[in-house]
Amino acid sequence: MADLRLSKRDAFLAAVEAAPVVMGILNVTPDSFSDGGQHEEPAAAVAGALRMEKEGAAIIDIGAESTRPGATPLSETEELARLGHVLRPICDALTVAASIDTYKAAVARKAAALGVSVVNDIWGLQGDPDMAFATADTGCALVAMHNREGADACIDIVDGVLRFFERTLRLAREAGIPERHVILDPGFGFGKTLEQNYALLAQLDRLAVFGRPILLGLSRKRMIGAALKTDVGDRLFGTLGANVLGLANGARVLRVHDVRAHADAIRIYNAMEAAR
Repeated sequence: MADLRLSKRDAFLAAVEAAPVVMGILNVTPDSFSDGGQHEEPAAAVAGALRMEKEGAAIIDIGAESTRPGATPLSETEELARLGHVLRPICDALTVAASIDTYKAAVARKAAALGVSVVNDIWGLQGDPDMAFATADTGCALVAMHNREGADACIDIVDGVLRFFERTLRLAREAGIPERHVILDPGFGFGKTLEQNYALLAQLDRLAVFGRPILLGLSRKRMIGAALKTDVGDRLFGTLGANVLGLANGARVLRVHDVRAHADAIRIYNAMEAAR
């Protein structure tokens, strides 16, 4: 099982190196802002994961705790209870990798034991002090997201993200996580004003200084709705537009709810790049 899990990790990382890819979002929660309540049962979760794989996802990101603004934090026990009956069936069913969306090291360790290949930490190793070691010990790759306790309109957000990732990468090295296993996520919608989110998107290419792939988590978010004056269910076209701009600025992974549409967008982007 460990060999298969790590081979899926390596296949995902190789795919990211070769071309932009899609990460499909699968929330096994009752309260996530977009798809809460749709995948709580194992059969529905497996069906959702397989559908996204068929549509072109290179990895499925599984989360059991909503991190939307105002969401109630889950205890470690509650999070593990939600994941315990769905993770193994999903990982066994998929031919692509699965990632666990958690900021708790104990949850990451358990998820790896159940077949997960990647840890997606919304605190970029700077929340739970054991997270870097949990990631290293399990051999998981890492998606490290920038986050803040709250937004501050007075700061230069891009400089803040750069400094945050410098510390994240240092923590990863000290724990023994290979740098080639790290993907960076600037954390759109987390501790940022609307204007800072768009400034970050416009200056995304500045993150290339780290030499690591960049993941965009823009799907259906408030920054899309605010620009379009639309509700969550009517943000696909805006999300596509923002993500294509992100691809042009160097993004390699698009974390989305709508896999097929974004897989098609990437194919068009790749065709253009091949013709340059």
